[in-house]
Amino acid sequence: MKGQQKTVTIAALVLVCTFAASVFTLRKVDEVRGKESTLEEVLYIPSGKVLKRASLGYSTLLANIYWTRAVQYFGSKHLQHSMRYDLLFPLLDITTDLDPHLLPAYQSGSIFLSQRPPEGAGEPDKAVALVEKGIRENPDYWRLYFTLGFIHYLDRHDFRAAQQAFEKGSENPNAQPWMKVMAARMAEKGDDIGTALTLWQAVYDNNHDPTLRDTAQRHINSLRADAEIAELRRRIDYYHQQTGHLPATWSDLAQLRLLRGTPVDPAGNAYELRPDGSVQVKDMKPFPFLGEFERDHPK
Repeated sequence: MKGQQKTVTIAALVLVCTFAASVFTLRKVDEVRGKESTLEEVLYIPSGKVLKRASLGYSTLLANIYWTRAVQYFGSKHLQHSMRYDLLFPLLDITTDLDPHLLPAYQSGSIFLSQRPPEGAGEPDKAVALVEKGIRENPDYWRLYFTLGFIHYLDRHDFRAAQQAFEKGSENPNAQPWMKVMAARMAEKGDDIGTALTLWQAVYDNNHDPTLRDTAQRHINSLRADAEIAELRRRIDYYHQQTGHLPATWSDLAQLRLLRGTPVDPAGNAYELRPDGSVQVKDMKPFPFLGEFERDHPK
């Protein structure tokens, strides 16, 4: 009986020490969040594998704590329009060491990592490493292959790697049929707005994280505006060829049956026709990524 009591006492002490260490670590994270982090400051965070061994079965609880911290850290940096997110990958790596099956950490966390600053950490290679870790731990979850293909295509511009990811994911019997379509589009070098729009729409439809859905919606709005502006420019060029001068108003194009009325952007505002024939949105706020796709995928 004394031996049992001794064992229980030791276990209790270890548990207390473990949680004390975790609290200390999280306080250090909070201290770092208030300033621009450096790689040296990341060393305040211990190894996730060490924490897991010391957690006495509470690794899932600790994983959720670290995932919450990762989201808070990303959110605070995002609101500050920070150009550095040094702690994001270490926090996500520890989270997934503690709980390799915490799927939102891979799906949302990787997109937070991959987007360029200030929208994210601008580290698509680390995002790929995180998702590949998730695939190793959750090989039957086909949506991680979608996330991997998404990052390869939109952030790394590696069509071959994106094709392989979509194709591998499409082999899962539970995968959506459009995974095969995406693999085919990558094989055709899918550097077009329609492909990007399809991917962001899938992110919006298949995630519940409000921050990620908001980001996806803003990308969708920007891509739709990009596509509409490109089409309007084509019609303006045609008008110019036919008349020898640029249109002064949208009504000029309507007279040649090139438009049915005043075109409006996805936010519901009329597009502005400039004297030089260019087209722009009235308010840029709903379209923070306008023109970004064309810059990344020059024809």
